[in-house]
Amino acid sequence: MNRRWAYAALLAVFLALAFPARAADMSKTLRVAIPVAENGFDPQAVYDSYSFEICHAIFDPLYTYDYFARPVRLVPNTANGMPQITDGGRTFTVKVRPGIYFADDPAFKGRKRELTAEDYVYSIKRIFDPKVRSYWLYLFDHRLVGLDEALERAHKADRFDYDSKIEGLQALDRYTLRIRFKAPYYSFQHWLSYDGLAAVAREVVEANKDPSNRVMEYPIGTGPYRLKHWVRGQKIVLEANPGYRNEAYPVPGPGSESGDAGIARDNTGKKLPIVGRVEINIIEEDSPRLLSFDSGALDYLELRRSLAANVLAKDALLPAYAKRGIVLHRQIEPSISFTFFNLDDPVVGGYTPEKIALRRAIALGYDRQAEIDVLRHGQGKLASQLVPPGIPGHDPTLPARNRYDPAAARALLEKFGYKDRDGDGYRETPDGKQLTITKASTPDASDRNENELWKKNMDAIGIRMTFFMQKWPELNKMSEAGQLQMWGLSWISAVPDPEPFSTPLYSKTIGTQNDARFRLPAYDQAYEAALLLPDGPERTALYRRMTELVENYTPWLLGMNAYANVVAQPWLKGYKQSPFLRNQWKYYDVAAH
Repeated sequence: MNRRWAYAALLAVFLALAFPARAADMSKTLRVAIPVAENGFDPQAVYDSYSFEICHAIFDPLYTYDYFARPVRLVPNTANGMPQITDGGRTFTVKVRPGIYFADDPAFKGRKRELTAEDYVYSIKRIFDPKVRSYWLYLFDHRLVGLDEALERAHKADRFDYDSKIEGLQALDRYTLRIRFKAPYYSFQHWLSYDGLAAVAREVVEANKDPSNRVMEYPIGTGPYRLKHWVRGQKIVLEANPGYRNEAYPVPGPGSESGDAGIARDNTGKKLPIVGRVEINIIEEDSPRLLSFDSGALDYLELRRSLAANVLAKDALLPAYAKRGIVLHRQIEPSISFTFFNLDDPVVGGYTPEKIALRRAIALGYDRQAEIDVLRHGQGKLASQLVPPGIPGHDPTLPARNRYDPAAARALLEKFGYKDRDGDGYRETPDGKQLTITKASTPDASDRNENELWKKNMDAIGIRMTFFMQKWPELNKMSEAGQLQMWGLSWISAVPDPEPFSTPLYSKTIGTQNDARFRLPAYDQAYEAALLLPDGPERTALYRRMTELVENYTPWLLGMNAYANVVAQPWLKGYKQSPFLRNQWKYYDVAAH
């Protein structure tokens, strides 16, 4: 540790001793908004980033990321030290820190309930329960020692036995967790920071579970906040957990950035969380969210889609916002947008040359750069590969393919028999049937603008396109069930690893993440080989191969790597943008204003 950081650390200790930490200030409320309705608060069952934002405030995974270090650095959360990785990357042993307790709940019958290694065993087992239908099963399926047999027993009995031991998932003692895989799985250490692996208490689940063994409406965790009030699809209120462990605001160390010392200086010695209440409003339309921020009703705002044009001039605040003391936080986020084709669909699906040609032609006929420049107001970069910039495995030398080329799209359609036989300006299928492509869409204004661009581009190459409108949660369920022909999504990772961006095209995740229902042995082989390797040139080459296969078969049309723009009110203190942790509410303070 260099002298500068050693001094800072000693200063923090001195201040913490001299000025004892106080509990969260219940007179302070942090006000935020999310653009889609939550689907619940069960960390093993939720599947969208906004529901996870709320879960992150209530539940605790074993690890997290240093609040200040960039590049990010994995650090203990409820763990007592870093994971011991042995057996060539197959075995992970973690010590749980003693003295951490769940928020009070009647299920505990009046006693304080300590967090133990067995809680993590139980919580991870919930991912395996077929009734829970967890997205995160793929992290363990066919990998964890003994899991295949446990799932087979559950299938035969039509229930998952939580008391049956799984060799690869054990609590060796009250505070020691051991996880064993069949093959090396180096990237798993990052997943130990993910909220999907956060701890829940078995007593609470069994007292409050629904027929799917989920507790979407009853979250009790060890995190800094607990659920106080909830009006479904409208408003969520969290309040500070009075039993939260003694955790002080962190001190910037090696890897911190300019400005971090100032952020820490405002908060050094403060007990976390700082703010007593968090009020989350669901505001689906962009304009009302911006109006709420402009009026001071929101403390910070994520500038999604068209909102950026109202606040930014490319990469800087408009003068009106700068004069008010508004602060812009901006970075390329670890995400990729894409439009998927349902490979099981009779029109756009399949692996025959004419079906691949149809998907390639649609990809060539859509102007992604215009979407970025006009609809996204320049707030992104054209994606060239599955792995975004800033993630190990990204190859900066790889050019973007399937670029906008309507002439090539028309030629490809003609070559493979998609012709306009009746002269109405739209093509028919090779067997003479009407060709209609139906793209799913939410009804919000930004999606409607995107639909207009799609319609214009598809008209130009002779493809009739219609749109199926529904709200996001319903579309997500239909997509998971394979009921949509085509839909645009984006995928953002909570860990600094390429696996999350390649998994949604792995055949064994159909029904959970693989909405394209893509089945290609060559892709699966490259994916599985990459999992066995630590970061390095050999693994990067495998991810490059996966990108080539995606471009050749076109289950996805790659979109963009987006900028994450967040504007904060001048009274919001302690805010630090993170590429992997979207909400760090426990670190924020709201000054008088």
